[in-house]
Amino acid sequence: MEQKVSDFIVERLSKWGIKRIFGYPGDGINGIMGAMNRADGLLEFIQVRHEEMASMMACAHAKFTGEVGVCFATSGPGAIHLLNGLYDAKLDHQPVVAIVGQKARTALGGHAQQEVDLMSLFKDVAGEYVQMAMDASQVRHLVDRAIRIAKAQRTVTCVIIPNDVQELEYQDPPHKHQTVHSGIGYSEPRIIPRDEDLQRAAEVLNAGKKVAILIGAGAMKAAEEVSQVADILGTGVAKAYLGKAALPDELPFVTGAIGFFGTDATHAMMTECDTLLMIGSSFPYAEFLPQEGQARGVQIDIDGRMLSIRYPMEVPLTGDSAETLRALIPLLKRKEDRSWREKIERNIKEWWKQVEELASKEANPLNPRLVFEKLSPKLPDNCILMSDSGSTSSWMAQHIRMRDGMQFSVSGTLATMGCAVPYAIAAKFAYPERLVIGFAGDGAMQMNGNEELITIKKYWQQWSDPRLIIVVLNNQDLNFVTWEQRLMEGEPKFDASQVLPDFNYAQYAESLGLIGIRVDHPEQVEAAWEKALQADRPVVFEAVTDPEIVTLTPKVAAKFSESLASAIDKGDKPAGQHLEEPLKTEVEKARE
Repeated sequence: MEQKVSDFIVERLSKWGIKRIFGYPGDGINGIMGAMNRADGLLEFIQVRHEEMASMMACAHAKFTGEVGVCFATSGPGAIHLLNGLYDAKLDHQPVVAIVGQKARTALGGHAQQEVDLMSLFKDVAGEYVQMAMDASQVRHLVDRAIRIAKAQRTVTCVIIPNDVQELEYQDPPHKHQTVHSGIGYSEPRIIPRDEDLQRAAEVLNAGKKVAILIGAGAMKAAEEVSQVADILGTGVAKAYLGKAALPDELPFVTGAIGFFGTDATHAMMTECDTLLMIGSSFPYAEFLPQEGQARGVQIDIDGRMLSIRYPMEVPLTGDSAETLRALIPLLKRKEDRSWREKIERNIKEWWKQVEELASKEANPLNPRLVFEKLSPKLPDNCILMSDSGSTSSWMAQHIRMRDGMQFSVSGTLATMGCAVPYAIAAKFAYPERLVIGFAGDGAMQMNGNEELITIKKYWQQWSDPRLIIVVLNNQDLNFVTWEQRLMEGEPKFDASQVLPDFNYAQYAESLGLIGIRVDHPEQVEAAWEKALQADRPVVFEAVTDPEIVTLTPKVAAKFSESLASAIDKGDKPAGQHLEEPLKTEVEKARE
């Protein structure tokens, strides 16, 4: 029986274990859309509102499941729209395959409508593998290699299918010269360092008196091993933002976040340590790591290209985090002096008290910290969380305490706005039985989140647990950028660029048949969370918050006190309304 190329592609994707595809239709992929229709549910097609959301959902699917994420787009503008989400996947090392349409082969080079040089367009984001099908017998190995390379390299690949090729009769490659005969299947290798390198690493770690550990997303499957190493070395564990779910915050030695959102406990550990062990992290901000020369360094990463680029490591180890730690543990010597560990644990207890107090401070009308602080103890162990880029990430990092079984992700390296809502949708399709909560600012909602609420409306009734909560911080300000202008540039808030139009997000949710909850007073927050967590459908939780709460932690913000003083002196008086120590004292000194 004759099989079109488009039908073969759908069948082949299914054989690779692909279950769903995120995309938006167009004439450049009409052939593949027809094949999906004929396949009668072999692959689930998730219709988004914009192709950028399709690629972000594919990235999120990969992050939350470990599987390959797949997105579809038509030729020309549809393909162009995919790029942002694909870069999100590439920079966070996620396996995503983009399948895009193209004009007919006979039209290429003729300045046809929607003709774009897609090979050049995708060459950077899908540089490991981007190919265009020119013959029916070529399609098998293009699909096979795109998926296998995405898996093996943890990266983005792209297959371009001209629309006339989609309608050709599929043919297996003939058994002759210059043909390719590919197959299905990929198994991850076991990657561990050489014995002599493990021994060198152990010698460095055993010699240290004040070891600090930093983990990232690469340690997500190594929680038990990281905990064992931390116990043996008598130290604490800090977490880069993408590694927030790698270890529960309830463990007394977990110091929490690092960087601009980082805890005081983490900063103290990094400032005072004499040895640094980095595991599965490419945390980029050198100023929050030990000063060069202060600490000896050991790093574990499965990608050798990422070794010794954030801190000059004495022993860089290429290997899987869990496998490498299991091989390293027998070589480590337990530190009998536990004073370093005890100090770290005291610091983290003090930190949690501090942020609880910060959340209780008055604001106008509502302190955004309180929204997160009140939610954290109510979260079920198996919930899935995501935050957008901006102030929601700051509050998420500082206030939400991860517990065993929770998942979390964010656009880490790209840090693109507008990721929370598509991430939430992808997570809900992957795990329809679990509670999903996405945190977004009003800027992100106005950029693309409001539109994707329509996608939630379209699909929510098919999820076994219909609860999906989108939290919107409504402060009518592009808040994190406002604070960057103040703290890093010494400039006052630029209203023309920062002030957002008011919008009632809860009311909009109600108009879509979802539940809208709007809070603008601290006494409302706890009851509102109870209502949202018990809802029988998706919820938009709108919190009308004060934009003048400094997004960085007080101690980190104090480093920028002179710039903030400059912004205030230039007329930005609201920036000084809610300053906490030590920032307040430093700003006053700078203004004298």
